[in-house]
Amino acid sequence: MTSEGSRAQPMAQIPQQRSSVPATAAETSPETPWPLHLLSEKLKAHIDRAPAAWVEGQVIELNRRSSMCYITLRDVDSEVSLSLSVYGTVMDRVSSPLDRGSRVVARLKPDFWVKTGRLSMQTIDIRPVGIGDLLARIERLRQALAAEGLFAANRKKQLPLLPHRIGLITGRDSDAMKDVMRNAALRWPAVEFEVREVAVQGVNSVAQVTAALAALDADPRVDVIIIARGGGALEDLLPFSDESLVRAVALAITPVVSAIGHEADRPLLDEVADLRASTPTDAAKRVVPDVSEELARIGQARAALERSIRVLVHRETESLANLRSRPSLSKPEGMIDVREADIGRLRSRALRCTTAAVEREADSIHHLRERVRSLSPQKTLDRGYAVVQTRDGHVVTNPQEVQGGEALRIRVAGGRFGAVAQSLSDGEPRP
Repeated sequence: MTSEGSRAQPMAQIPQQRSSVPATAAETSPETPWPLHLLSEKLKAHIDRAPAAWVEGQVIELNRRSSMCYITLRDVDSEVSLSLSVYGTVMDRVSSPLDRGSRVVARLKPDFWVKTGRLSMQTIDIRPVGIGDLLARIERLRQALAAEGLFAANRKKQLPLLPHRIGLITGRDSDAMKDVMRNAALRWPAVEFEVREVAVQGVNSVAQVTAALAALDADPRVDVIIIARGGGALEDLLPFSDESLVRAVALAITPVVSAIGHEADRPLLDEVADLRASTPTDAAKRVVPDVSEELARIGQARAALERSIRVLVHRETESLANLRSRPSLSKPEGMIDVREADIGRLRSRALRCTTAAVEREADSIHHLRERVRSLSPQKTLDRGYAVVQTRDGHVVTNPQEVQGGEALRIRVAGGRFGAVAQSLSDGEPRP
């Protein structure tokens, strides 16, 4: 490696060699270019100011040559790799030997070689990530997401009773896919699938599963989505505890079933899914009903309905029989006979009362007639009395009212006749 002094010497000579060198890269032109070593020196100075950073990745290549070790580190979630240079003394401090596939964290400091223009990543420290570290990291994420409410029971959506089309996210030509489709078809032959075959482990797993989930969730024909994998080691199941995938499942509108099939260490997908199935086979049994069981339930419901109808008809028949046995229905004319007899009695009573009243009133009229007759002037006339009237009809009650020679009318019991008043001498009785 070139020493700092040897790299700094050309920079000290720049003002002496060319006084017209532009101060910044933006000021360079075809007429006033920078010397190549100046660009290298400036890149070196800029990169040297970058701080060291801890990164995580998976070892895909490892070559050790005497006192140096060259490692190619790949990102655990995407197709990005980086070459590392590790001194032997740093490798000797590693607690356990590193192999291809090992998951590590490393503290890197970029270094630019001025002489060759090569950028290298110097590894200050490197540590393997053990199972315990992964579990602790997942547990911290589990607690953080639970505190946000992503695992709350009231957020979980109800699965449809009978899904018409099932979205299935699983590995390419995997046993999990075959198990789900076979068991679902055995339970409900009419079920349909919309399958998305993706990588279920490795660096592309999270991106592909998330993309498949978004596509199926946007399909209105899909009633429920199953994410299935047939178990595996904890390292292989890490994508199903990825935060971005967990949040994507939480935001999905369509119900999601997790069927990862790993009982020992549950991935976070099991916590956020609307339903957790222990295996892909269990997922098929939980998502679609068994047609034979449904037919049996329909038969039981039909039998129960028939029993209920028979009981209802029997009860109503007995009720009708009881009603028909009552006198009012068995001999309805009896009611008319009773009312007819009542009416006859009432009519007879009314007739008797009316007749008695008429007779009483007739007797009363007879008595009144007799009284009137006894007081009639005719009766008086019948006894020999007469009524004397003047010509204008005035009844004469006093002889002084009549003048001598005045024509009078006299009424007796047998009729009337005329007379002429005569004066009588004093002392004679007046007529």
